[in-house]
Amino acid sequence: MAANIDLLTSFYFSVKIPGAGGSTDAAFQEVSGLSQETAIEEVTSGGENRFSYRLPGQTRYTNLILKRGIVPADSPLIEWCQETLGGGLAKPIQTKNITVNLFDAQGMTCLSWSFARAYPVKWSMSELKSQENSILIETIELAYQYFDTDDNRTNQYAGIAALFGD
Repeated sequence: MAANIDLLTSFYFSVKIPGAGGSTDAAFQEVSGLSQETAIEEVTSGGENRFSYRLPGQTRYTNLILKRGIVPADSPLIEWCQETLGGGLAKPIQTKNITVNLFDAQGMTCLSWSFARAYPVKWSMSELKSQENSILIETIELAYQYFDTDDNRTNQYAGIAALFGD
């Protein structure tokens, strides 16, 4: 008999960005850019016209995009963005290691992504519209070198699977 395992939801997550006084949890409504892709290099062989060799190349990572409502308070995150984007490279860019955690229904971390040496490359704000009563959203886009994924699902559900003989 197969184990009845609930599917994960995408709305219960946290973003941790190191701040001046330790690690700062930032509340975001959306996180995107959790993807990686290996480039393919096609090489043709002399005299062989039926196919080309498709060889793996460098892995590419998309930018991490964070969206949240703008709050009227001082924010170490926004200060970091302003120093990086508005500094004109007068000072070295300060990178940070950022963690995104996805939680299960019990509040346990089941998936975690660690982004190495991230830094802001874009900050934008949603449109101002006098005809709508919507929350003002800021978008922060971060470049990074790579990310690692920590998958705790196998540890959490191994006991459940053992109960059902899987």
